[in-house]
Amino acid sequence: MESEEQQQQQQQQTEPPAPQSQGTFDINRVIEQAREVLTNPAGFYRDMPGSGGFTEPVIFVAVMAVATGIIAAVWSLFTSGHGFLAAGFAGIIIYPIFAVIGAFIAAAILFVIWKLMGSERDYETAFRCWSAATAVYPVGALLSIIPYIGVMVSVAWGTLLMIEASVAVHQRERRTAMIVFGILGGLLLISNISSEYASRQMADRMSEMSRQFEGFEDMSSEEAGRQIGEFLKGLEEGAKKDGDEG
Repeated sequence: MESEEQQQQQQQQTEPPAPQSQGTFDINRVIEQAREVLTNPAGFYRDMPGSGGFTEPVIFVAVMAVATGIIAAVWSLFTSGHGFLAAGFAGIIIYPIFAVIGAFIAAAILFVIWKLMGSERDYETAFRCWSAATAVYPVGALLSIIPYIGVMVSVAWGTLLMIEASVAVHQRERRTAMIVFGILGGLLLISNISSEYASRQMADRMSEMSRQFEGFEDMSSEEAGRQIGEFLKGLEEGAKKDGDEG
């Protein structure tokens, strides 16, 4: 009992003090934090304060999401049709909203996982651990031009960061953290690759549809009917092909 109390006292003594909120947005500070997370994750999480409010980590998540949206919009200039191009630029606004909401949800899940692993840290600490990991978002977006590479790198890198957070922040054994987050990362990778495959298939079909209906307003009723028939036939064949592959 005494040894546990001594360990908790030592942990409180060695934990870095929570920084005072500056009340202003400093992009250089955000960039420096992202650089440190990506290049020295063990050192970052070791020195990361577990408290200090939600404002700064929320801002960090939002900035990383904006950067991701900008990169996705740029890629859409070269890889998408007009509809997906508009969606790409809309992502600059949409990504930060969903990223911040997702961060609170992800932190809640991580909080439960770390509690089950024996951690005594609170929800805010879990949120800070996850918010820092969103530094991989822009990297994944940059690599997304290559099919599936962006997803693979993002999941693998994010898994590594959660392992480092488990060890440095939550004082869990590295072997245990590697097993837990290795399994979770593998499941997430399978899910994300499947989702990307489905989205790419849908994008190809939408592009084909756009090509088929070019000049549709100038067609006669007979030509328009024939074009629609061919399009529906293509959808049916595609559905049968997906069913056979499944």
